[in-house]
Amino acid sequence: MSSYSDRLAALRDQLKRERLDGFVVPLTDEHMSEYVGAYAQRLAWLTGFKGSAGTAVVLPQEAAIFTDGRYTLQVRQQVSADDWDYVSVPATSVAGWLGGHAPDGGRIGYDPWLHTRAWVEEARKALTEKGAELVPVDTNPIDAVWPDKPAPSDATLAVQDDANAGKTSAAKRAEIADWLHERKADAVVLAALDSIAWAFNIRGTDVLHTPVALAYAVVNADGTADLFVAPEKVTDEVRQHLGNAIRIHDRNAFAPALKQFAGKRVAADPASSVSAIFDALDAGGAKILSLRDPVLLAKAVKNASEIAGHKAAQARDGAALSRFLRWFEGAAPQGGLDELMLEDKLEGFRRETGVLKDLSFSTISATGPHGAIPHYKATPESNLPVELGQLYLVDSGGQYADGTTDVTRVMPVGAPTAEMKDRFTRVLKGHIAIATAIFPDGTTGAQLDGFARRPLWEVGLDYAHGTGHGVGSYLSVHEGPQRIAQPFYPGGQALEPLRAGMFLSNEPGYYKAGDFGIRIENLVLVVEKAIEGAEQTMLAFETLTFAPIERTLIEPALLSPQEREWLDAYHAQVLAIVGPQLSGDDIEWLKAKCAPI
Repeated sequence: MSSYSDRLAALRDQLKRERLDGFVVPLTDEHMSEYVGAYAQRLAWLTGFKGSAGTAVVLPQEAAIFTDGRYTLQVRQQVSADDWDYVSVPATSVAGWLGGHAPDGGRIGYDPWLHTRAWVEEARKALTEKGAELVPVDTNPIDAVWPDKPAPSDATLAVQDDANAGKTSAAKRAEIADWLHERKADAVVLAALDSIAWAFNIRGTDVLHTPVALAYAVVNADGTADLFVAPEKVTDEVRQHLGNAIRIHDRNAFAPALKQFAGKRVAADPASSVSAIFDALDAGGAKILSLRDPVLLAKAVKNASEIAGHKAAQARDGAALSRFLRWFEGAAPQGGLDELMLEDKLEGFRRETGVLKDLSFSTISATGPHGAIPHYKATPESNLPVELGQLYLVDSGGQYADGTTDVTRVMPVGAPTAEMKDRFTRVLKGHIAIATAIFPDGTTGAQLDGFARRPLWEVGLDYAHGTGHGVGSYLSVHEGPQRIAQPFYPGGQALEPLRAGMFLSNEPGYYKAGDFGIRIENLVLVVEKAIEGAEQTMLAFETLTFAPIERTLIEPALLSPQEREWLDAYHAQVLAIVGPQLSGDDIEWLKAKCAPI
């Protein structure tokens, strides 16, 4: 179709044919994933919005798109105000907006494979009070008007070897079986793609930058399992790896199979199992236990092999990034660079490692005003040249068989302004506050989040995203349940206690709309902290990411002696870990960047 306005009109016509007065379009898939395959990008197709979190509602006379603070600027650049109203969440919920805008007596459609049961109940309640009705659809009406909709990926599965996994699939399933026995349950449904990948030690390429495969699974109390996946995706190697204890079924057989648990106690996670899963279990007479996915915490607390692999991945990734930063510093002032060119250049340095599987997310390559858009993605239409006087922000990462990386650095093009240096140094102070935090076992990310913000708060500044997210082991770059954030920031469970073995990001930032953006991001590992005389278990962070933090952006007078000490020690580690992988001009540049401040 020629325009997004035409697509919106086509959807409205389709809704009329289906006797619907509205429809809700979330950015997710049947697994409640954050990043989804091309076949599930319905929100982007309909609206043009390319962010990673959002929802649209289409009514006969109005339409609204709901995004959080990370996308305040982006949504206005990508989605036409002529067709869409911009609504901010969580200040206004989708259900609450429906309750105020749906026509009296209207029929509002939703796809039960794309919403949680909790959302359905909330929306139904809001609509009922309006005299309107929430109606499940058998087929998504967007699919009927999306003429060139991609098919789901048919890529084959791959085995994640036990050396990198650190534990066999049989051992993991035995632990899940123990969890089921403790709850007197017969089976658990696994719907989250990364949970399935972790539990079965398999990986895939069905979702861009996230090594997962489209599948469902049911793990039984005897440790056996049923894996529902397209048959053509299962190679002989994968079949041998899975073994006889895992029965393989067509992915289309999953919904009917859920109706065969009459009288059985079946666990399902209400956060990752969509409404349709609960509906099917109900229809089959199962006794549903709404419990958190048992894989979630087990996956988040990394074992020794996963930690060692991650450190190896970080070392090579840090060398690739350092080589890019040296090249950028020399090339940028000469002109001729742009955001997309730099994105490709950095990926090239990572590919030269010879072991890069994929990027871990779409690189945020942002110069000048685009740096103020936290989740900016350069396109041919938005692509800006890098110019003198700007800050260049690059947030990027790699997927390696032994680890997933995520790092953000900022570089000046020419001499930075005093304001840029002040803001950068305050972000650095917040970053150091998290890196050096010591806290009791049981502390949540929400309790730590303010540490990173204080240097900005002191001068009336802040940033509208969380300070840290969990990270997987050659899995999702955004992994729960851990998070460093205030509870009202979307994207994770900030009230989850942090535990030794968890990976998180440490990424405070500052964004001046229309001018520049700053973010300093390293990944960290939660570790136990030995303190003489301590009366309880204490935890701390071990920094895992090693690449220089741009010294020309630092205002040393703003740093305390302790902060200077941390920065010098960090750069000494960068030189020790990254230095042996570099040579020639690269190593000389790194030595200069890592000299004491």
